[in-house]
Amino acid sequence: MNKSGNKIVLIVEDDTDTRTFTCRVLQLEGYTCLEAETDAETFRSIRENNIGLVILDLKLAENNGWVILSQLKGNEETASIPVIVFTASFGENQKAQALKMGAEEYLIKPLSANMLKDAVNRVLPINR
Repeated sequence: MNKSGNKIVLIVEDDTDTRTFTCRVLQLEGYTCLEAETDAETFRSIRENNIGLVILDLKLAENNGWVILSQLKGNEETASIPVIVFTASFGENQKAQALKMGAEEYLIKPLSANMLKDAVNRVLPINR
């Protein structure tokens, strides 16, 4: 496991452009990014790395992000990993549900670099 685990961010997103943008923004801030497109990749990455934060899209091609969020927060080994949900759809009920399930933040895509940096820095501050 990586000793700098608190700086490792796992981006769970099936859109390559969004994943690449998110990683580039966070790498410029000093974070290490890992990427996953599916639930299997997500949980393998979590098992193999000391993940400090998961950024999770709710609408994935293979699996529903809600299921991944539920599994993360329902397992005592992963429940303490903070999750930022980001999605293209907005609804107050959806936001309330994600926060109730344990998400730290709920962001609407498309994201600006500043919105992303601010949210990640609130949840996982990095020592500069």
